[in-house]
Amino acid sequence: MNWTRRNVGLLVTAFGMFCFAGVLLRSFWRNDSGVSEQAFFYDLSEKKLFVADRGQIPPIRGLNNTTEDGVRAVVISTNGQPKDKATWQIAYLEMYSPELKKELTAAKAAGIASSVSRGAAQALRFVKRVGDAQWVSLTSNEGEQLVTEWVALGTGGTQAVVCSP
Repeated sequence: MNWTRRNVGLLVTAFGMFCFAGVLLRSFWRNDSGVSEQAFFYDLSEKKLFVADRGQIPPIRGLNNTTEDGVRAVVISTNGQPKDKATWQIAYLEMYSPELKKELTAAKAAGIASSVSRGAAQALRFVKRVGDAQWVSLTSNEGEQLVTEWVALGTGGTQAVVCSP
């Protein structure tokens, strides 16, 4: 092969394009789907946030005992930057009725879809703020307001965003 300037330039360009294609393919084939396999939970008796498998159906076993007082916690970042832990706060807590938990647990164990309709399941999910005394149905007016009001909690003109562990 004749190593002229033109040939060397073409070879360097081809190698650069090959490296660039490799970087693109690597990012495409990465295993990180952006979906966390973990979720935030809140221990009602300990009043502490903790992380557990997101597939668990709340209430789950809490931090320090066998009592099922761990409920799902929706954690938000008030400045729109989920990696900024200083801005994290709990928007609301969520748990399922004992009947719904039993049905979902049985369906999951059997590897089948739940027989409870989506509408019925929503009515059997309960939400509250950390400081609230009472749980309310997700389908109630108060429940619907509670699960949407966190969007307005952003600071400095930014929108709040949900965080994952």
